[in-house]
Amino acid sequence: MNAVVHADYAPQGAPIRIAVFDDRIEIENPGLLPFGLTIEDIMRGVSRLRSRVIGRVFRELHLIEQWGSGIERMTSACVEAGLAPPRFEEAGMHFRVTIFTAKVKQPHADEVDQRILAIFRDGAPRSTAAVAKKVGLSQRATLTRLKALASRGLLVEIGTGPHDPKRQYVLA
Repeated sequence: MNAVVHADYAPQGAPIRIAVFDDRIEIENPGLLPFGLTIEDIMRGVSRLRSRVIGRVFRELHLIEQWGSGIERMTSACVEAGLAPPRFEEAGMHFRVTIFTAKVKQPHADEVDQRILAIFRDGAPRSTAAVAKKVGLSQRATLTRLKALASRGLLVEIGTGPHDPKRQYVLA
């Protein structure tokens, strides 16, 4: 989503490119960082949208939570999964993010994940909405964390499918 929101759409025929390799995923979008913005700036959460319209639409659709949080969320997700932090670079006239897929350490549960897991210690199944309310996150952010905890084998999904509105989670 960051690539779509931040791409430079002025050069015609310059697509957003996603390349999957054995050891990494590269997401490359056309355009360098906006003038005056550095990689160090974006690592600190500084953000400048090329298109406020695209940014506003994504925010209204709840596809992004707030401007300037994507890099930190990406980095946190990688580290929490036991992966190396992503690499950000300007290459030619493109901006590239490399996400490494090799584990560098065991995934750990951060403070929010620990709070989520604590909610389930009584053994009762809970919905995404119920967990979101208890931890104070949006339902989208909570769902992302619940799915990550389930993929790591810490929670189990109960439901008829991934789009089941009555899907719940229970401690594994």
